Amino acid sequence: MAMVNREPEEVVQLRARLLEWYERNQRDLPWRRSRDPYAIWVSEVMLQQTRVAVVIERYKEFLERFPTLGSLALAPEQVVLGLWSGLGYYRRARMLQKAAKFVASHAQGNLPASAAELRELPGIGAYTAAAIASIAHGERVAVVDGNVERVACRLQGWDAAGRTGGAAIRHKVEGLANELLDPGRPGDFNQALMELGATLCAPRNPQCLMCPLAALCRTRGEHKTPTRPRMLSKEVARALAVRTGRLPGLNNREVLLEQRPETQTVMPGMWELPGLRESRVPEQDLCMTLRHAIMQVNYYVRIRTVAEEDVEALTVTAGERRWVSLNLATGMALTGLTRKVLDRAHLLPKAPVEITPPLPDENDA
Repeated sequence: MAMVNREPEEVVQLRARLLEWYERNQRDLPWRRSRDPYAIWVSEVMLQQTRVAVVIERYKEFLERFPTLGSLALAPEQVVLGLWSGLGYYRRARMLQKAAKFVASHAQGNLPASAAELRELPGIGAYTAAAIASIAHGERVAVVDGNVERVACRLQGWDAAGRTGGAAIRHKVEGLANELLDPGRPGDFNQALMELGATLCAPRNPQCLMCPLAALCRTRGEHKTPTRPRMLSKEVARALAVRTGRLPGLNNREVLLEQRPETQTVMPGMWELPGLRESRVPEQDLCMTLRHAIMQVNYYVRIRTVAEEDVEALTVTAGERRWVSLNLATGMALTGLTRKVLDRAHLLPKAPVEITPPLPDENDA
């Protein structure tokens, strides 16, 4: 697809300006210090729909625990989900490990080098495949994410909210991105374009005066975009039940956790606090209130402290339950909400512990 009124000299100028800006202004992110395809793959999966600030520490922890594709392939799923806890969209972690197992058993643990071959792996789409292939191997293939799409639409003055939006705009953006791509430095160019969209060419209030491409941009400001769906609101109530553990030690307390059934479409197999029978919580029993967003839903959550002897009467059983040592809980596959509650209640140990799936005991609730 040909670009709209872009002369070759403009393209050369655009590439040079963008790469020069990137060299001077790129953020120092841990995954940019590596050309290891596996490390790049992990970072790209984590960064999907998750803020960079949240990903940084989790990325480091994940690679410390699983430094190679083989180690990830051999790990128990609950251990992988435990390290993913807090990043959300847990299907990403499951598909990451599924693909790692496939590569370990069919390709001697070596990820394919080309974007086309990478797309054959479970859970790897066009974006992730292009990112790995261009950054790790220098393949001349453009990466198109939300940031790139926004920059492209503004450069060309395209209305992303038009009647034909969606697939049609995406097709135009992919064509433009491939024509703009610097053939000598495809990986750097892809990262530079994404960086521009993430830092200066933001969805709201773009910093056009600081943009290296302002002179070549036909919008120089916000452009029409599809209306975002409204967030839904939902009230929920959870029980925080903590007891003194059966083993001696300074921190031998246990918390009651419940595992979401594998039949659940959202976060199957994850561990969470039991749900209360009543959403109304007496003031004297209220431990905390908080808001927690999952996809398009804002959850307004009430947490009630519940004594061990009152658990059966006050909660609804929805899955397997266990009393779990708080030292062990820190490494379990907790839902983001559960980890947030335990963190705010200062119940999770600060120092990392060896992550091992919990074993059942005779005192399970």
